[in-house]
Amino acid sequence: MNEVFEDLRAALFSVWQRRWLALAVAWGVCLLGWLVVAMIPNQYESEARIYVQLDDALADQLKIPGSTEREITRIRQTLSSSVNLEKVIRSTRLGEDVTTQRDMENAIENLTEKVTVKSEEDNLFELKAEIGRGDLSDGENAQLAQSVVQKLIDIFREENLAGNRGNIAETIVFLDQQLEERKLELEAAEQRRLAFEAENPDLIGGTSTLSTRMGILRKDMRDVDADLAAAQSALAAINGQLAGTPRTIVTAGPQGGARAALAEAQGQLASLQARGLTASHPDVIALNKQIASLRTLAANENPNSVGSTNPAYSSLIAIKAERQANVQALSSRKAALNSELSSLLASQSTEPAAAAEANRISRDYEVLKDKYDELLQDREEMKLRGNLESERSSFKFEVIDPPTTPRSPSAPNRPLLLIGVLLAGLAAGVGAAFAIGQLRSTFATTAKLERSLDLPVLGSISQTMTDAARDLRTKRMRYFIAGSSALGGLCVVLLVVEFVQRGMVA
Repeated sequence: MNEVFEDLRAALFSVWQRRWLALAVAWGVCLLGWLVVAMIPNQYESEARIYVQLDDALADQLKIPGSTEREITRIRQTLSSSVNLEKVIRSTRLGEDVTTQRDMENAIENLTEKVTVKSEEDNLFELKAEIGRGDLSDGENAQLAQSVVQKLIDIFREENLAGNRGNIAETIVFLDQQLEERKLELEAAEQRRLAFEAENPDLIGGTSTLSTRMGILRKDMRDVDADLAAAQSALAAINGQLAGTPRTIVTAGPQGGARAALAEAQGQLASLQARGLTASHPDVIALNKQIASLRTLAANENPNSVGSTNPAYSSLIAIKAERQANVQALSSRKAALNSELSSLLASQSTEPAAAAEANRISRDYEVLKDKYDELLQDREEMKLRGNLESERSSFKFEVIDPPTTPRSPSAPNRPLLLIGVLLAGLAAGVGAAFAIGQLRSTFATTAKLERSLDLPVLGSISQTMTDAARDLRTKRMRYFIAGSSALGGLCVVLLVVEFVQRGMVA
């Protein structure tokens, strides 16, 4: 720790012994630095904020496709484009010295770096322009920065109010041309389809339609099969009932009731058998016994007995005729479906090339028709949007903050630079004095001499001065303090001049 302290004392002593050199270097560096700072032109920044609303209640109500996001993106990309910046240069003082295309390209490149367009929110934009030309005064630079921002706002308004309607008109013309071309193609495709369908009626609509028809036929076939099975079951049931129902009812003779009872018992037996009961069923066995006894009675009955027509039998005959007609109709329907299905299968299997051609023609026609319908819808929407733009523009533009006239330079930060140059000059002076001290072979303290030579130091002789020497040293110290104060005072004067100039601009 003592060695560090000794080295610090030695360094300070070395600098102090060469304080005039340090002051001279500081003056030189400060004067040169302040001259460079003075030559840097002031940059003045003007800014403005604008609000853009592209939504419209009527457009939303009419379901017109919105383009808000697309328009905002276009604004951000084109507002600071080379074309717009060239317009700004030609309409302001920036274009006074531009005579060739090369000069214009350089001016556009420089202005691109100085103009910024920032979107704070979806509909809020901030425009900034920073101008600082050395051949113009501070007031002229400030006014030029405001003019650049104002011109950008004017270009923004012109492009998005007048240009938007022109773009819609051009789009409608383009859509009309495309629709006319698609119309001719669609008519040609429709003629090809009609000619093919006239030659191949079974392949109308292509194999996709053919498959659909086959699917419908198969479904109808399943439905007819189910209905036919139900009709046949109903016909079998009515036949069973007819088998057990006598045609006549015996009414004459003292024993005429035996035949009627026998017929009724046989009808009941037929009904039980129709229900699926076997001969071993108790009811069937009982009826068989009853029928056997009734047959004996009927054999002894008067054969001349008369009977009347059975109304139940006549009703069953009518029902049977209706159900037979239903079965025949369903059978005919099934045969027709089978024939049609066989014909479609034959067409599909025997003419694969024709089926492929049908598919292609149908597909081409549908694609052209969908594209035509889409273009037609787009054109109508664009016409409606154009009418809306003509009657009431959906573009709402409002300047929230107009372009400001800057009152103080945005760059450089001259007060900070002036103070920085002063500190750099002092550091350079101290560094130069310390470096010169290190180059010379002198020792500030006896301890440093002892460490360097590795020999013991017996003592040191202090400096003695006469009165005249003391007066001279005091006088030189005053000069040094005056020189140092003058350097600081000059920095203060430069700062005051800088603030006075800013006040004059304001």
